[in-house]
Amino acid sequence: MTNRNSNANHHFFRPVVTACLLAGLLVCGASAANAEKETPSPARNPRQPNIVFILADDLGYGDLGCYGQTKIKTPNLDRMASESIRFTQCYAGCTVCAPSRSALMTGQHTGHTRIRGNARHPLEPQDITVAEVLKAAGYRTALIGKWGLGEQGSTGAPNVQGFDEFFGYLNQRHAHNYYPTYLWRNDQKVSLRNVVPNEDIEGSGVATGKVDYSADLFSQEALGFIERNKDHRFFLYWASTTPHANNEAKAKGMEVPTDEPYTGENWPGPEKSKAAMITRLDADIGRFFQKLKELKIDRETIVFFTSDNGPHKEGGNDPNFTQSSGPLRGIKRDLYEGGIRVPMIVRWPGRVKAGTVSDQIWAFWDFLPTAADIAGIKPMGKIDGISMLPVLLGKKQQDHDFLYWEFHERGPKQAVRMGDWKAVRLGPAQPLELYNLKTDLAEAKNIAEQHPETIARIEAYLKTARTESEHWPMKSSPPQ
Repeated sequence: MTNRNSNANHHFFRPVVTACLLAGLLVCGASAANAEKETPSPARNPRQPNIVFILADDLGYGDLGCYGQTKIKTPNLDRMASESIRFTQCYAGCTVCAPSRSALMTGQHTGHTRIRGNARHPLEPQDITVAEVLKAAGYRTALIGKWGLGEQGSTGAPNVQGFDEFFGYLNQRHAHNYYPTYLWRNDQKVSLRNVVPNEDIEGSGVATGKVDYSADLFSQEALGFIERNKDHRFFLYWASTTPHANNEAKAKGMEVPTDEPYTGENWPGPEKSKAAMITRLDADIGRFFQKLKELKIDRETIVFFTSDNGPHKEGGNDPNFTQSSGPLRGIKRDLYEGGIRVPMIVRWPGRVKAGTVSDQIWAFWDFLPTAADIAGIKPMGKIDGISMLPVLLGKKQQDHDFLYWEFHERGPKQAVRMGDWKAVRLGPAQPLELYNLKTDLAEAKNIAEQHPETIARIEAYLKTARTESEHWPMKSSPPQ
């Protein structure tokens, strides 16, 4: 892997981003079809497929039928898996929202990427996103859903980070509310018909008048975007908020219009609602695939589906009820496998062999170089990722020597994956825990004392794994 310093004193070539112009052209409620007239997309190059990345929010490794789920119905994603390659060892960028998405967008792990926690520090001009990389290759780019990497007017806003079109939530707190009073369309607020009497300054709260369900709006927007761009190359980043909880609603935070088809189940209410949220997303994805076929671009489109981190224990939800982490230890906010290992399904008819199951080890920071490779270009900037296109096509794949994560809530923590070895440090002054994932997938037995040579190798790597961040420092040095 390539180490890099992501501090502001590094200067990279940044391509001209026409989204900067587009952001000033659109007004609230203006259709993206009109925007398309302002900035027409290039004609399709058949050698460059459309790229779609669908990101669920807090969906656990075990929440899909194709990953062992028995209670929640996910027929469309299960069908997708049967037509695709399904990965058993893919990892999120981090164990919470913003840093995981920063790793996804920048191709850098959390030792290098700009945003390493959920605090509000936007991407900066020198940070190069996958949207910019693909835009430079002639793709029309759109983000629908949840961003979390910069507010309106900041250097991290979607339209100045490579996206031609944006519709959704800018920050994760606003995204808690599935019935908000507004969403953003590029740099303008779009008013919705919901009533939120206790709405805070960031737009979060609990609606009393529930009319417009944001997840439904995102599905409609995704269908509209691909229809408008069926004759052009496009990159769609569909960042769903499902099944994240509305934290402000506390025990009633699993917000969904109906708990069907689980109404008659003898389950706690939050569990019915969580299951309904996932099944609703599954149905939206089924309609999306049907639209690709209707538009005759199904075979020209590669679709990735995954989640930003492990399952939550919020909104009244108990992840143990449906075994959301599957056989893994931990949930969201843990650096054990249940917090960072996620489902990953990749579908590309005619190119990716249907029904394939792969144990290839990879992570979110590999998506940027993979997307660039798919588009037939080289990624810009310095990254930690490597292209996973070879494994998608059934060819010999380069492996990482190490994967690295850090997490900064309630004190900084670190994790490393090295082959079958997994190391976790629960604090900067704490010794490393060590697990062999091949024989101990549940990370039940810490065998650090039995393998000092492995610990020494990982400790040596950790000395070079990260660059310092003023916002997310390691507060003390680990034992020497």
